[in-house]
This record gives sequence, structure tokens and C-alpha cells, in this order.
Amino acid sequence: MIKLGVNIDHVATIREARKGKEPDPVWAGALVELAGADIITIHLREDRRHIHDRDLRLLKETIQTKLNLEMADTPEIVGIALEVCPEQVTLVPEKREEVTTEGGLDVRGHLSALKETVKRFQDAGILVSFFIDPVEDQLKASLEAGAQFVELHTGSYANAVGEEAVGRELKKLMAAAEQGRDLGLRINAGHGLNYLNVKPILSLPNLEELHIGHSIISRAVFVGLDRAVREMSTLIFSAKK
Repeated sequence: MIKLGVNIDHVATIREARKGKEPDPVWAGALVELAGADIITIHLREDRRHIHDRDLRLLKETIQTKLNLEMADTPEIVGIALEVCPEQVTLVPEKREEVTTEGGLDVRGHLSALKETVKRFQDAGILVSFFIDPVEDQLKASLEAGAQFVELHTGSYANAVGEEAVGRELKKLMAAAEQGRDLGLRINAGHGLNYLNVKPILSLPNLEELHIGHSIISRAVFVGLDRAVREMSTLIFSAKK
């Protein structure tokens, strides 16, 4: 059964528009959990543009489902993650000027440092995932670094225009999922997925988790967070029956 991870960063983005106290992403975590999400995903960025340290700590203390922390491999954030101990960390690239995460982590180019970070997390009992582009060399590097999971970056697929381009990007993801499976990696996917484009992704072999945020929070503006999560859960469940 494919698990749904709901990224609640954009609840905090709305809060930060006024630098106030609402809407509270910790409340959102509870609502998302009650609506049936399997995983709560947040990204604690170096610049704290949306999620704050307080949000991470309270979510860890209050939610009953799996907490997945997206993060850059930096000393400060690694230290916080080791202190809080989420069930899973997903290491991502991070640039201050980007609006959202652009592209996958270059595992091959940072292999030595990532190996050390992975060992620290695994010694603490924390699962490690790498957010990577669907490229064979990055899959092999992820295995070398010791990650248990890879999250395949679905952004190029989500942004593709036209049936041919969409099909081409889907084939890349299918091939990467098969290669990852053959290497013994566990497969997750996410970025840019929505209610219209998610169904083909569900056919990726050995897919365990989907991490979706922006489209669910956007839908929640019109129908409420509970219904938005349940609608996505229903899409995933009905497509796999």
C-alpha cells in the first residue's frame, strides 16, 4: 500500500506572510493526521522562511504518524535533527534564492560528506532518504552513501507539457524506480504532484511513499484541509485497487 506524506510547509508560508501566529502548522499536522495521512513532511530550511524550530519540536511531540524532515546537509540542521529525532530525514539540496527545491541532490558530488551524515543518523535510529533526480549514477551513489530510501524528483514530469513529453519523463521515472529496486533501495517520489497528474506515478515499481504538499494545501483553501487530504488519499487508494 502506497503511503501518503503531506507536506505542510505552505501552511507556515501563509503564517509568515504576516509574521503572526496563524495558521499554525502544528494544528495542520493534527488535522492532516486525522484525515488519514500516513506521514507528515516538513522542510526546516536554513533561512527558516516557513517552518520554525518550534514547529518541528511540537510536531515531533504531538503527531502519532511518521514525521519526515526535509533538510540540507548542514551542521546546524543536522544537529537539530539529531536532537529531535524524526522517524525519517530526507536530504535535499537547498539554495537561499530558490522559491522551492530545484532539482535533486548531487549525491555523487558530495559522497564523502553524505556518508558521514548518513552514519550519524542511522546510529541514532533515523531512516535516511535522498531526494534525487531519476538518474542511474545518483541511485548508485545513494546506495554507496548508505541511504535506505531515495525520493525520485518528479518535477520534470509534473512540468512537462504535451503527451509525448509527459510520457518521456514518466519513462525516466519508471526506469529509475526499477534500477533503485534492483539495487535494494526503497522508492519514494514527490515534487509538483497534484490531483490530475498523480495517477501515472502510482505505477512506479515498489513505490512506498508519495510526498505531496502544495496542491493539497492549495485545494484546502477551497474545500478545507480534511477534505483535501481525503480526496488525495482516495485517488491513491482507488488507482491501486
